[in-house]
Amino acid sequence: MLFAKDCAPGAEQWETFKRKGKVFVQYDYRDPSGVLFSCVKGSLEECRKAAVAWQKKNENIIFGVQA
Repeated sequence: MLFAKDCAPGAEQWETFKRKGKVFVQYDYRDPSGVLFSCVKGSLEECRKAAVAWQKKNENIIFGVQA
């Protein structure tokens, strides 16, 4: 079981689980400023892509630019 508090700034953590015969990945990424991104997707690659998209959007908000 993942605990968000255990995810240090700049780090990621994940685990896989099955639900109704399908495999899922629970994923957490905490950016260097300490903001947490969390998702559940079908693969680690999908989770990382979502984290990159979130990070790009988050950077725009931090710097005052609306995407």
